[in-house]
Amino acid sequence: MKYEAPVDPARSEWMRRVRTSGTPPEDAVAAALRRMGLGYRRNVRTLPGSPDFANKRRRWAIFVNGCYWHHHTNCSRATVPRTNAAFWKDKFERNRRRDVAAVRALRGRGFRVAIVWECETRSLDTLEMTLAASLAIRP
Repeated sequence: MKYEAPVDPARSEWMRRVRTSGTPPEDAVAAALRRMGLGYRRNVRTLPGSPDFANKRRRWAIFVNGCYWHHHTNCSRATVPRTNAAFWKDKFERNRRRDVAAVRALRGRGFRVAIVWECETRSLDTLEMTLAASLAIRP
């Protein structure tokens, strides 16, 4: 039996304003990739999980995960709302399972995959080093 969440109009309006692409963390990753001289496509729908950034020819993909939505382990931003907590815990678990399946599918196709968390995008220099290490690319 699937759990149906009660509808709160204020929460629904807040959720409608949440963007899925073009977010500040994504813009930070795009800036780091440009500084590194790497070409990419954004939101590649033809790849499993629609990575936020990908280069099919060089076979790498990057997911930029929001700490809240993807429930970053040990991060202060990964909170669970007090109202309807069972629904949200289930939602976050489904998100994480979907993320794992997408990464496995990409790696199965021979892609190197990096996951960048929202909280890791504050320092552009650190972000560049993280990306270079994750994708085995020289900065």
